[in-house]
Amino acid sequence: MFKKISAGILSALMITAVAVSGTGCSQTQPASIDYKTADKVADGAILQAFCWNFNTIKESMGDIAAAGFSAVQTSPINECLEGEDGGMDLYGNGKWYYHYQPTDFKIGNYQLGTRDEFKAMCDEAHKYGIKVIVDVIANHTTPATDEVSEDLIEAGGGSLETLYHKEGRTPLNDFGDRLACTTHEMGGLPDINTERPSFQKYFFNYINDCIACGADGFRYDTAKHIGLSDDPKEDDGFKNNFWEKATKEVDNAENLFIYGEVLQGDNDRLADYIKEIGRTTSSTYGSKIRSGIASGNIDTAVVSDYWIGNADPNIVTWVESHDNYINDCTYNNIDSEQVVLGWAIITARKDGTPLFFDRPYNSSIDNSWGMNRIGTQGDDMYKDNRVSAVNFFRTAMKGEDENLVNPNLDSTALMIERGTKGAVIVNTNDPLKVDFETNLADGTYVDRVDRKTEYTVKNGKITCDTDIPENSVVVLYNEGYTEYARPASVGVDSKTEFTYSDDTYEVTLTCSNTDNATYSLDGGKAVSYKDGDKVTIKHGDSDVSKLELRAENAEGVKTYERLEFTYM
Repeated sequence: MFKKISAGILSALMITAVAVSGTGCSQTQPASIDYKTADKVADGAILQAFCWNFNTIKESMGDIAAAGFSAVQTSPINECLEGEDGGMDLYGNGKWYYHYQPTDFKIGNYQLGTRDEFKAMCDEAHKYGIKVIVDVIANHTTPATDEVSEDLIEAGGGSLETLYHKEGRTPLNDFGDRLACTTHEMGGLPDINTERPSFQKYFFNYINDCIACGADGFRYDTAKHIGLSDDPKEDDGFKNNFWEKATKEVDNAENLFIYGEVLQGDNDRLADYIKEIGRTTSSTYGSKIRSGIASGNIDTAVVSDYWIGNADPNIVTWVESHDNYINDCTYNNIDSEQVVLGWAIITARKDGTPLFFDRPYNSSIDNSWGMNRIGTQGDDMYKDNRVSAVNFFRTAMKGEDENLVNPNLDSTALMIERGTKGAVIVNTNDPLKVDFETNLADGTYVDRVDRKTEYTVKNGKITCDTDIPENSVVVLYNEGYTEYARPASVGVDSKTEFTYSDDTYEVTLTCSNTDNATYSLDGGKAVSYKDGDKVTIKHGDSDVSKLELRAENAEGVKTYERLEFTYM
């Protein structure tokens, strides 16, 4: 929720995009494989494509579908502040959070792409049965108010004073005060009067344009700072009816997946937001999952409770959000491998809709920004075999009740059973001996992660000849399972650095599960390569070089990776 707005500008050369002539985006083609995605977003899993641009998401759609995701969530697509002369670092010469600082509510910005590119991305997603969720901001603008568009100002009543709440530039100090929480400036971001009818008309025209382009739902950023129907409000003659209009009066409203970011705390009114919006986030649950995984204590008493009181469990769950990662520095507490363990827990469950935040590419405890580029993919962990196995498990288990149990009362391991059809086992500590009770139907089950280890269930007990290793996920089910060929994999050697200072830099390429991998450098022609081949990056007119890798697996499913190298 909190978007930083002040930071020292690093002394660095301006980084600009490389020329786009050459390959660009490939023409859309029908999906080669019919992956089993959920018909409704709520029944599947969502990939948060944090700071990926539209073309990158479009090119990666085969990877996203093969990983079992039923929806992809974009970063905010509105016009936004262009800081550092358009620099494209996640943090440095450019900032990730500028697209959370709207200057106008129209589709397209310099970080993610154009309206046409957004529409093309949506078209490609729908070919794979993947829904598109758009992250939207309604309650604030950029603090650089001289950059706010005249159209938006006019829609807000004709001046900045009328665009914002009367106290819209007064810092919020008491989150428990509902009037202040919904009308004051939060994090230095001026608070829009979201109750003004002329603003609502303007904003929902933007929402309807997103829908016309193919959006299937929305995440409302900082939703807790937009009043509920019975919240106190300023004496301006307007009604607290924003959420009624957002959920009932936009195009195709009955089919949209809408949820609000409501970070839990003093007087958050989470249950009431769920009633008015339909769904919200569940930030406390994510914190409990992270602490449980980090400590190796995933006792059912901790991980079974969603920590939302008596509210309906119409929630979006996560192991971590982008704000957790960036502002709370969760990369110091759990690594990517541990994120996968937490993901298996929340995704295997009956309730909640899980959201997978894709960390920056090549990030680590020592380098949280990794490659540090806006527009590229994040970490490849979203394609991990454990992630895809549990994603497809979730879709297959629709409608099945859940039962959470610590095998043999061992709180370092957890089994999530779904009726008698399937189970996911997460082990965080020492090797786990498989000889414990289960509700699974009698039969033989193959682990859908490694696709070879057999488990036997007989008379209410599950056994296996081998122990479950530490930090492992096992996915067991038969009914509803479809085995797809493993996706192709492309990339660069794990020791690769993404900044260089000599005139040239040699990069080792990797690939597997394919015999047709190609690379393209700075928009040039595609060149075939094999695992271990090398390519030389040369410093030219631009300080940023773009390396695009493509391949297909045996079933023709496309894989794409975009990497960028910065000359320092």
